[in-house]
Amino acid sequence: MTGAAGKQVFLWTFVVAVLVMLSAPTVVVLGASFTAGNIITFPPEGLSLRWYARIAGATDLRDAFLRSLYVATICTLVAIPVGTLAGIALSKYAVRFEKTIQIYLLLPFTIPLIGSGIGLMLVFGEARLLGQLWPVGVACCVINLPFMIWAVMASAARLDPDLELAAANCGAPPLSTFFHVTLPAVMPGVISGALLMFILALNEFLVSLLLVDARIVTLPVQIYNSIRSIITPDLAAISVVFIACAGAAVFLLDRLVGLDIFLKSK
Repeated sequence: MTGAAGKQVFLWTFVVAVLVMLSAPTVVVLGASFTAGNIITFPPEGLSLRWYARIAGATDLRDAFLRSLYVATICTLVAIPVGTLAGIALSKYAVRFEKTIQIYLLLPFTIPLIGSGIGLMLVFGEARLLGQLWPVGVACCVINLPFMIWAVMASAARLDPDLELAAANCGAPPLSTFFHVTLPAVMPGVISGALLMFILALNEFLVSLLLVDARIVTLPVQIYNSIRSIITPDLAAISVVFIACAGAAVFLLDRLVGLDIFLKSK
């Protein structure tokens, strides 16, 4: 075997191993959700859709899922204007305290999420907002906002400044230039960042656990409360629903922006 052939074999072996490790949990959960038995097993004990029918009729799971959608929507609606303006400003202008802001953008990777969650719990507790659902969406936005800013910055960095100068030379006021030149140019970053924020908020567990009470639990918290007693196949089925939502977001991203543009922005 030549050196080049050996490298190819090693590379493809590594790629296949990584793909297997990444896809194995999804495959196991997917198979377990179709089991005909009463406990989670893989391979499944026969095939049945009974657990999907069960979660369709489970009001607690359905209500928790709707609450998660509400939280994700609030997070996305707050993140779009804030993250878009911040990303454009950081990419195009000399912003005061830029270094401090850049450090803030690294916080999701440096500060434990439990620390951020407790801090937000104390802030909302002092404001007497605990027990409501919309603060959970705001908290998810605060924690994950750097991802939105990065996505917009990646698109804004590729914007040709001559386009804005040309619009100004043609007499367009700054606001018109922003809405007709700058914003359309960064729209791929806005869309990709918004979809990412939606998925992150939809799946957020720790912050939701700290900020909600038993009356308004989101779906990740509901699943956590359920598995503390017994793990049944309906939990695998609702997990597949989560996976389907993420897949739908990726499909929507591909249709609206294009995965090639999204990946290049990263």
